[in-house]
Amino acid sequence: MTKFEKVAFVIKTLKALFPNPPIPLDHKDPYTLLISVLLSAQSTDARVNLITPLLFERADNPYDMVKLTVEEIRAIIKPVGLSPMKAKGIHGLSKMLVEQYDGVVPQSFEALEAMPAVGHKTASVVLSQAFGIATFPVDTHIHRLMYRWGLSNGKNVVQTERDAKRLFPEELWNDLHIQIIYYGRAYSPARGWRIEQDIITRTIGRKSVLNEFK
Repeated sequence: MTKFEKVAFVIKTLKALFPNPPIPLDHKDPYTLLISVLLSAQSTDARVNLITPLLFERADNPYDMVKLTVEEIRAIIKPVGLSPMKAKGIHGLSKMLVEQYDGVVPQSFEALEAMPAVGHKTASVVLSQAFGIATFPVDTHIHRLMYRWGLSNGKNVVQTERDAKRLFPEELWNDLHIQIIYYGRAYSPARGWRIEQDIITRTIGRKSVLNEFK
């Protein structure tokens, strides 16, 4: 199977399994999405979705968020982990939004990545899902699956993102990255992986990965 055929098979399979993939993180606008994505670092979407209603009840916009102290924010978000860094980031980026952007989340990588605790992946998700700008955020699921499928060498997420953008049509990026995340969770997890359920890897996976099950 050629790489073009592999890509076509991935797209067809994911579209059949997840035709209209919802955004995993609960939010109501770009700001609450930004905060939710920041909180999801080294945590689960499910856990974040349990905590954000408590946080957004107190402050669901940057003007109200800066009224809270870093310690107040930390106390609320502590269950998601890395709370000291995340609390400082939430307060700091909210302050920057108020002072520099009239409380409005900007629509560029440069502006977003200049904010406290906002990395490339977080900025990518916000641009993609809040503003419909074509990006391809790479998380651990996408990084793992692109390697298992033989579509990236798996050295780092930067290379994986570059490979994904090169292989998949740009108009599909925003849905594809979510579809791959859902697929990874359901059919190709890091732990408890059952190859018989993983149709994409069984069909197009790299030999070194498939040999583990022989």
